[in-house]
Amino acid sequence: MAALDPVKGRQALQRYRVMAWVTGTMLLILCLEMLLKYAVHVGPDVVSKISWVPFAHGWIYVVYLVTVMDLWSKMRWSFGRLAAMVLAGVVPVMSFILERRVHVEALARLDAAELAAR
Repeated sequence: MAALDPVKGRQALQRYRVMAWVTGTMLLILCLEMLLKYAVHVGPDVVSKISWVPFAHGWIYVVYLVTVMDLWSKMRWSFGRLAAMVLAGVVPVMSFILERRVHVEALARLDAAELAAR
């Protein structure tokens, strides 16, 4: 098994962090869109203006999944971690919480790998 590459790991971590925030924000906007559409029953003029939100979130989620897989494979984490990171993109607010935990743990692991390489 190859050693953990701290440079590639940090790059993957940065991409993941950006996409976790973008995905989490879009998920909250999606929740707002659904609330307006199904609970408030806004008119068709408003619905037509917000109909892009589910599609945007869907494509952003796909990009998020790519960054999750990239980071997960570089960090060599368990499948449980992968499942949690994947679910974080569809559970409101979870991406913000998990992003912080992943960031702290990844930095610790990357720092340890850099020390071991010296």
